[in-house]
Amino acid sequence: MDDTDRAILRELQADGRIPYAELGPKVGLSPSAARLRLQRLIDTGTVQVVGVTDPMAMGRQTMALLGLRIEGDPRAVADELSRHDEVVYAVLTSGRFDLFVEIVCGRSRDLLDFINDVVRPVEGVASVENFPYFAIHTHRFMWGVD
Repeated sequence: MDDTDRAILRELQADGRIPYAELGPKVGLSPSAARLRLQRLIDTGTVQVVGVTDPMAMGRQTMALLGLRIEGDPRAVADELSRHDEVVYAVLTSGRFDLFVEIVCGRSRDLLDFINDVVRPVEGVASVENFPYFAIHTHRFMWGVD
């Protein structure tokens, strides 16, 4: 990534819906050149343009981070759990836990059911520790542009 690519990312992070007619001049390119640059970043997998939702505003009031200890390959457990809509992300890690999984559910009871009926029965799950969220304090997607 060069300085122009980083400038494009800064503009998109400020306004993901910015028209190319505005984006190009802001980053020193024509609108068509800005479109081509962004398309290259998308095609290489460097950038994804997505709509980010607030689960709580959408009626999904229960969120939690699950810390899992795994016996065997944590990738297999991550693959299995990622098939469920409640899973927002799964992160392979080291230390006390082998895998972190963020869960979003409608109610506290749904979280309990998901842990007991979905997570615990997965082959390889040795233990689960639940860290419920009270609120999202900071949710930032502003990296890689400096």
